[in-house]
Amino acid sequence: MRLVLVHARAMTLELLRYPAYLVPTLLLPTVFFLFFATSGGRVEATARMATFAGFAVIGVAFFQFGVGIAVERASPWEGYLRTLAVGPATRLGARLVSAAVFATLAAALLVLTAVCVGRASLPVLRWPALAAALVAGTVPFAFLGIAVGYWAPARAALPVANLLYLVLSYAGGLWTRPAGLPHGVEAVSRFLPTRALGDALVATALGLGVQWAAWLSLAAFAAVFAIAAAVGYRRDEGSRFS
Repeated sequence: MRLVLVHARAMTLELLRYPAYLVPTLLLPTVFFLFFATSGGRVEATARMATFAGFAVIGVAFFQFGVGIAVERASPWEGYLRTLAVGPATRLGARLVSAAVFATLAAALLVLTAVCVGRASLPVLRWPALAAALVAGTVPFAFLGIAVGYWAPARAALPVANLLYLVLSYAGGLWTRPAGLPHGVEAVSRFLPTRALGDALVATALGLGVQWAAWLSLAAFAAVFAIAAAVGYRRDEGSRFS
C-alpha cells in the first residue's frame, strides 16, 4: 500500500505541473455545462448536473488511463519500472488513486458551478448516492481507457481518446436530454455506455429509483472492456518483454 501511495503522489504531482492536462481535464466539463445546460428549471438543471458530472469523471478515465498509459509505454522510465519488483497491480493502483484525485476535483468544480449558476439542488442524503453512482458508473470507462492505453500507439492515443470522449458523450446524451438528440443519434445512443451512465445518474439525482437496465448495461460494458484491457496488456508484455 505504501508503494501505491508513493507512486500515486509522484504521478499526481507530475500531472499538476502540466497545464495541457490539468486545464482541459478540470475546466472543459464546466465550460461545456455553462454553454449547454444553464437554461431550464431546477429539475432539468439537476439532471444536467448529474450527466455533466459523469462527463467530467469519464474524461479523467480516458485521458489519465488511455493517454497516460500509452505515453508511458513509450518511455524508458516505464521499461525500467517493469524490471523492478513491483507488480502491475501496484502501478494500476497508483494510477487509480491519482485519477480519483483529478476526478474528484473535476466533478466538484462542475457541481459547484451547477449549484451556484444552474440552480441545481439535491436533498442532503442524495449527494452520497450520486457520488457512489459516479464511482460505479465510471468503471467501464476506466477499463476502456486502459484498453486504449495498451492498444493505441503513443501518438494516436490522444486523438483516439478525444474522439471517444466527445463522440460518446454527445451521442450518449450527457450534454442534452436524449430526446433532444437527432433521431438517428438518439436511436444509436440506446446502445452506448454513456447513455446507460446518463440514465443511471439522472435517476439517482432525481430519486427515480434504481435503473436496473442501465446498471446491467454498464456491467456488461465493463466486462467487455476489461477483457480488451487485459488482452492489450498481455499483448504489450509479450511484444516487449518476451
